[in-house]
Amino acid sequence: MAQRHHDLTDPQAGPVTTGDALAGYLRDQATEFLRALRLHRESGGATANGSSSGTAGGAQERVDAVRALRRSARRISGSLHTFRPLLDAEWSEGIRPELAWLSGTLALEHAYGARLERLLLALNRLSGTAPTPAPTPVPAGRSAGDRATDRVADRVADRAAAHRPTAVPDRGNLTVGAAKAGALLDRQLTLARTRAHSTALQALGSSRFHAVADQVAVLASEVPLTPVAPTTDLRPLAGAAEERLSDAVAALPLVTAGSPYNAEALIHGLSPEPAPHPQDAPWHQVRLLLRLHRYACEVVHGRGAPLEVRLLSAGQALDRHRDASEAASAAAQAARTPRIAPATAYALGVLHADQRHEVEAARYAFQRSWQKQTIGTP
Repeated sequence: MAQRHHDLTDPQAGPVTTGDALAGYLRDQATEFLRALRLHRESGGATANGSSSGTAGGAQERVDAVRALRRSARRISGSLHTFRPLLDAEWSEGIRPELAWLSGTLALEHAYGARLERLLLALNRLSGTAPTPAPTPVPAGRSAGDRATDRVADRVADRAAAHRPTAVPDRGNLTVGAAKAGALLDRQLTLARTRAHSTALQALGSSRFHAVADQVAVLASEVPLTPVAPTTDLRPLAGAAEERLSDAVAALPLVTAGSPYNAEALIHGLSPEPAPHPQDAPWHQVRLLLRLHRYACEVVHGRGAPLEVRLLSAGQALDRHRDASEAASAAAQAARTPRIAPATAYALGVLHADQRHEVEAARYAFQRSWQKQTIGTP
């Protein structure tokens, strides 16, 4: 079972952290947001009409700035959600969805790029052939986005994956189809990434974004707390966020499972139904609740306080679960492309199954991480 932070759930334990700490945290995050926005503009980011300017030399600075904008927006939005009884309700409910819109919009380009890279690497591993073509770069003048890869070495997940059932693929058909499957995925996901990049630029140049930035600028100097908030203990609200996380984790099917492989999760296969995999939603919700819990801990304990190893490894497993789930969906969508060659469809089917196996390995890794006792700090 989850090991709780007793200073979050027990109002009588430890020093009291009040709404003043929440105000300081929100001011700090707002300042980080404004600093990232200034870096983005100085590096040749979006102009008033949403176009991209500057040289290629500022590409990495723009990527870092966008990442920092997303990070601050998520933390502000998450804190407003957890501690909403202590904040002006009208203001909080007005800005929170706008911050979620901004964070989600800025995340898409990175997500498509990382998904393509993950799928191409998996195709190469499965087919045992020469590396598939590298992802097509974004056209000149556009940022390549965050080039994240799945390099998290989760030993528990690796051991779990080693025990999963493996079928020896038809290596001939897979080799023939892998190159064409990689090219198809490259076309589809690069197009999606380019469109996401354009959407992000338009968003950063829009009046909607400027309204959000203006509100964040006010937040950097003045936090609209309720009259009683400065002296109200934050721990009960932070503890409630942890309780919601614990309840959601307890409802997951693999928390009590003793096997790293969940065959029931694969019965849908390459279903013609394009909806997300039905088992994934509860896990995505747990990932969101774990993030909210982490942010609440930052508010109560301060940004410098280390997190439990258990929380860190559980979060990594859920990130891996999300990445594999979305990669499997992309492979399935590509396999539905009309008039593709049988060998291409075969390779995409093997790729889809491989990523669903990765989903199951990540679930098992999360289960093992979550049930561990707290052993210290990283």
